[in-house]
Formats: sequence, structure tokens, C-alpha cells
Amino acid sequence: MSELVISDLHAEVGDRPILHGVTVTVRSGEVHAVMGPNGSGKSTLSHVLMGRPGYRVTGGSVHLDGVDLLALPTWERARAGLFLALQYPTEVPGVRLADVLEEAFVAAGRDPSTVPGRLRAEADRLGFDVGLLERPLNVDLSGGEKKRNDTLQLSVLRPRIAVLDEIDSGLDVDALRAVARRIEDASSHGVDADGDEPLGVLAITHYSRLLEELHPDVVHIFVGGRIVETGGPDLVARLETDGYAAWT
Repeated sequence: MSELVISDLHAEVGDRPILHGVTVTVRSGEVHAVMGPNGSGKSTLSHVLMGRPGYRVTGGSVHLDGVDLLALPTWERARAGLFLALQYPTEVPGVRLADVLEEAFVAAGRDPSTVPGRLRAEADRLGFDVGLLERPLNVDLSGGEKKRNDTLQLSVLRPRIAVLDEIDSGLDVDALRAVARRIEDASSHGVDADGDEPLGVLAITHYSRLLEELHPDVVHIFVGGRIVETGGPDLVARLETDGYAAWT
């Protein structure tokens, strides 16, 4: 079973401290929801975990199955089993999704010839138009199509731990249900049917609607660059009633 261990993580952007000692452990088969108001540092946490340039870690550690992720470039963090679904997926003109995933398979020592079949199967499962698979990555896709596309990539790559940065943003009801249910199934039974371990999930979100389909085991309230309270799903109901004012 895999384990992402974030210990006392501090980080800054342009000499401005943003993260003030984040500690959380996510294991295979667990869904952790991170909920907090705008500007609390949730997206910074996701960027720091994946190694986005411009973010400087000033303290703490991040390990995935004993591997020091902070010592690795972004591509090696991905190869180690970490996946990030961005709040605003990047458009890559001139490069097809299949090209990206086939190169990822080669880097991981997997058979790239299986990628087209996996893509079509996952597209059908997510209700993603297979015709869009031939387009350059995320180019001319709607917000909802980009999020389905991110989920499709996750399903084909089969990471150990997925960080979802507001994957519910811009989704209509049907798209939200399709995306959340696919990730819920991966966290419960594994991404694939060939015996791989269940997916561990760190889901960053503002709203509870995602968590009506993607059921969290643990909920973290994130304010001012730190986790201020951790509990079970009942915290979501409390948040719906009281708002973030109870913690701010």
C-alpha cells in the first residue's frame, strides 16, 4: 500500500510565506478532502507537492513510499506515482493526448502500444467524445471537457496518489458525477482491473457538491496556510451550516 507523508511543510512565493506547517498523510484507498476559503493556500499546497517553479520550500518534508519528492524534478515526482489535476488545465498546441501518455508509458517502462485502447475505454466510461482524443492536448475544449480529460489521464496513467485541485470547478452536474464516480471507484477498487492498489486521493475543493459523489474518509479545514481542524464527513455538514467564519 502506498503512502504520501507531508510533514510540517512550509513554503513561500516571492519571499511571501504561504504554507505554515502542513502535516497530513494520505494512504492507498483513502480520500482526504481539503476545504478552505479563497486565498488560504490550498492551490499553493498542490503546486509545491508537484514541484511547480516559483514556489520555495522553507521547511518540512514530503515522501511518497519513502521517496523524498522535494529532491526530485516534477517529471520524476510523476514517475514516482504522484498525479496532479490542475485547477486550470494547460493547453499544449501541436501535441496529442496519446503522444503525451505514450511518452509517459515509455518513461515508466510500460508498453505504449496499450495507450490507444486504454484511452478509448476510459473515454467511453467518462462520456468523453472519442473524437476529442485526436485534438492537441486541451486545445479548444470546454472547462468540463478539460476536467474529464484530466480524469481520463489519471485513469490511464494509474498513479499511486492523486492531488485534485478543484477538479469540480466548471463542471455541470453530469460531468461532475462522471468525474467524481470514476475517482471514487479508483479509490475503492483500484484504477484498473488487473489488481493494482486503490488510489489515494487528496481533493482540494471549496464546495461540498464534489463530496456528495466522491466520499471523503477525512476532511481537513485549511485556513491561513495550515490545517486548522481535521475530522470526518460531519465537518462538511458543519461547514455548510456555519461557513468558514467558524474557523477564520
